[in-house]
Amino acid sequence: MANHKSALKRIRQNDKRRLRNRDQRGNMRSHIKSFRTAVDAGDVEAAGTALRKAVSVIDHVQTRGVIHKNTAARRISRLTLAYNKLVAAAG
Repeated sequence: MANHKSALKRIRQNDKRRLRNRDQRGNMRSHIKSFRTAVDAGDVEAAGTALRKAVSVIDHVQTRGVIHKNTAARRISRLTLAYNKLVAAAG
């Protein structure tokens, strides 16, 4: 356990940031899951809406530094590929 005042403050800050990051990461995962569910159901319109929201959330989380920018780019790319596959199969 830390003894210095500054170290105690740093621990409080780290805990607060860890919880905030965990919430944002969970929110991102929820949006990705809702997109995947729409794709599995074959609903093009719902998948398009979910994709836009998921990409927005992923970009926001990446801007906040919760995930790396390459991780965000990879996730967005994979979601977009899944959506394009769905549209091609439906069209």
